[in-house]
Amino acid sequence: MKFLKHLFAITFLLSAKLVYGIPVNFYQGSQIIGKQVEIFEDVTNARNFEQVLKTNAFVQSTDDTPNMGLSQSTFWIRFSIANKSASSLLYLELAHPLIHTCELFEIEGAKVKVETNRENADFNERRIKHQNLVFALDIRPGQQKNYYLRVKGYNQVILPLILRDQETFFEAAQIGETINGIFAGIIAVMVLYNVFIYFSTRDKSYLFYVLYVLFVGLAQTALSGYGFKYIWPFAPKFNSVATIYFSGVAGIFAMLFVKNFLQLPEKWPPGVFILNVIIALYSSTGLLNLLGFELLSFRAVDVSGGVGAIGLFIIGFKLSKENYRPAKLFLLAWSIFLLGLFLLVLRNINILPYNIFTTYTMQFGSIAEVVLLSIALADKINIFKKEREESQEEALRVSLENEKIIMEQNINLERSVNERTAELQHANTELNVTLNKLKDTQTQLLDSEKMASLGQLTAGIAHEINNPINFVSSNIRPLRRDIDDVLEILDSYNDIQGVDSIDQLQVKIKEIERLKEDLDLDYIKTELGTLLKGMEDGASRTVEIVKGLKIFSRVDESDLNVVNINEGIESTLIILNYQMGNSIHLVKELGNIPSIECFAGKLNQVFMNILNNSIYALLNAKTEGKTPTIWVRSWLKDPDNISISIRDNGPGMPPAVRAKIFEPFFTTKQVGDGTGLGLSIVFKIIEVHSGNIQVNTEVGEGTEFLITLPVKQKARPIHDFNE
Repeated sequence: MKFLKHLFAITFLLSAKLVYGIPVNFYQGSQIIGKQVEIFEDVTNARNFEQVLKTNAFVQSTDDTPNMGLSQSTFWIRFSIANKSASSLLYLELAHPLIHTCELFEIEGAKVKVETNRENADFNERRIKHQNLVFALDIRPGQQKNYYLRVKGYNQVILPLILRDQETFFEAAQIGETINGIFAGIIAVMVLYNVFIYFSTRDKSYLFYVLYVLFVGLAQTALSGYGFKYIWPFAPKFNSVATIYFSGVAGIFAMLFVKNFLQLPEKWPPGVFILNVIIALYSSTGLLNLLGFELLSFRAVDVSGGVGAIGLFIIGFKLSKENYRPAKLFLLAWSIFLLGLFLLVLRNINILPYNIFTTYTMQFGSIAEVVLLSIALADKINIFKKEREESQEEALRVSLENEKIIMEQNINLERSVNERTAELQHANTELNVTLNKLKDTQTQLLDSEKMASLGQLTAGIAHEINNPINFVSSNIRPLRRDIDDVLEILDSYNDIQGVDSIDQLQVKIKEIERLKEDLDLDYIKTELGTLLKGMEDGASRTVEIVKGLKIFSRVDESDLNVVNINEGIESTLIILNYQMGNSIHLVKELGNIPSIECFAGKLNQVFMNILNNSIYALLNAKTEGKTPTIWVRSWLKDPDNISISIRDNGPGMPPAVRAKIFEPFFTTKQVGDGTGLGLSIVFKIIEVHSGNIQVNTEVGEGTEFLITLPVKQKARPIHDFNE
């Protein structure tokens, strides 16, 4: 009897003419309906649909995007939609990924249709596989329907309700996938690039930066809803708190990175105290959530972010005023990130409109920040390099001064050897100390040269591997779409099992054939082959690049190995391809030569240094009427020796420069573009291999480096390349 009374009451209410604020007249495209809805907040979280139907406490919304703030209340939104378009299928999107619990009540006459999205449901349980909650509305053209939307809040409750037709919905979804795909790709490249640098330099700044970028990327992915869609679709409970933990961990590593990168203990000790306070605030966010204070933990994230933003801005501004170069780049990167955050806040409080630009300001700001910080880290290496060069100049100056002193002492010693013996020994001791310092400086410069080569290696690999990876990732979405269409056709065949008559079977077969025509099965088959072929090509190209990197980065310096020199040349050209681009024409004529005994990694360094010089000369020379070209050849000179020729048609060298190119520290490059050690290292490596290097050059006609190497080493060389 009680059930019948409730049913009668609901039927009576629904049969009456209900008022739903300002009707939404939808014509086409995309429409934000925030100002045309009425909202009722149920602070008790106990009212059911029947009770809400009876209440008169609904309030007309005055904002395009209603912002209810941090709340754990239940919000009821009612509205009416009149379909003035030609489409009978509309999509209602609640474009706030942090809302996971939602029910839509569709009222048509005395009928109520309910669609529910539960907080603890896996992503695959959603009817529409979208990062936001989306409802498909079946409204015929010219028809008007009434709706109630029940939203349960757990933290920040923002209600951007967007009504779209089918074409606009898919277009907006594709734009979102593209932007977030680009964001994820850049984050992945920055992480891999700086991981490689960290393992090469063991500088903690790179480690903290990698961890910061990784967790910032995860936090942004969680905020945008793509984390739940692609990374943890079967962990809805974790998804509800993922932003808290990822934001907290990202904040902690950001502070550690700033402390190490800006050298705060030496540059400004009070800044260390500020960072420790911010780290404590970020640590409290996860702790509060673990203790059950969910709403407070979300508030703590906001407070930590605000205090952190102000603190880092103060630190960056303080050190920038002192003309500390890394601080200037850091301040620029952080300011851009804060601008993106500020624009997002202005959108959430309805000062800025809700559109594609304001939706992705955080992603754009984060991308700009991580790229600029990566540039700042690379610039720091240049600063160290400049300091080493200044140290070298000082060491050379001291050495010359000491040499002058020794010459004067020798003149005096010729007059009175017995009286000056003690002074001579003292001078010799000082000279030995100075020479040791000079040797240490030379070792540091060699390390600097290796770091420059490493920078070229990482930049080349990042550039070369990005294109095939992007090609593979761009084919994933259409491949998923085609597979879904094929599965839909297969599912339709399963329905034949329930057919119990020939007539029904024929009807069902016609439906299946009609579905095939609608989905264009023949086109799907062709497109699947094309997509798989494209992904296979991208993967093959990536394998080829990784193979080239493996060949180039051989570190078997302690033992001789029999290797194919052509493979080393190919791997070096792959790495330098991004520098040549379309500006330089490359001609390869690699002959059929035998494998030789050598230190493969060192010979790869020879090819790298010579090719770098050729590329630099061609790109900086003013050549008119001829295409900048590099020729690389290899051939068997005789049964015991092979030859390699690297030639360009650049500006060439005068005899005075040609005579000095193998001297340490001699360079014709601009200040900061080279150390002058590249060709001296090349000469040493060829000498250790018992080989020969010849330089043929003429001003205006280009330069050729002709290398001859023995197939087998007659005796095991002493391979201390740093002496």
